[in-house]
Amino acid sequence: MSAWIKMIPDEDADPALEAALDRARTPHGTVDNVMRVHSLRPATMHGHVTLYRACLHDDTNTVAMWFQEVIASYVSTLNDCAYSFANHWANARHLIGDDARADRIESALKAHKPDDAFRGAELAALRYAEKLTLYPGTMVETDVTALREAGWSDGEILEINQIVGYFCYANRLLNGLGVRTDGDVVGYYASGQP
Repeated sequence: MSAWIKMIPDEDADPALEAALDRARTPHGTVDNVMRVHSLRPATMHGHVTLYRACLHDDTNTVAMWFQEVIASYVSTLNDCAYSFANHWANARHLIGDDARADRIESALKAHKPDDAFRGAELAALRYAEKLTLYPGTMVETDVTALREAGWSDGEILEINQIVGYFCYANRLLNGLGVRTDGDVVGYYASGQP
């Protein structure tokens, strides 16, 4: 079992669930457990797919894709979500394309010490992500001002905010229902894919 609740397999799906599963399919043609766990309520699967793709895979985002995946990975380590970290760190590592650099970044994220691998605008974004993840009630306007002063545009600040918010949601969904990667193809990118 890959979750603590029932997940309906493709062959038992009714038409509403079939439509949701088809929309949630990965480039590998599979439906990851993060989405399949919604199978008892296809409407929440539709909502989750929409939110995920808007936050992380939208072509209009201007935060570099590799760094979007780093933010996702960092939030997931802060929330102790092995599922999201496994998937999004695999994506980040692929997009970074430099194993030595990726190893340094991974160590820094797992230690919750982003300053060991980042400076400038990227470090400011990760500090914002940490505070918003761990202490959301303490956020103040100067947290956003610091991002702007570090060089992020307001649109990019919104992107960073939405990635953090999405992963706080997804990490709680996954941890709260005991979802594991069993049967998933870990990571978005197929072997040899750019």
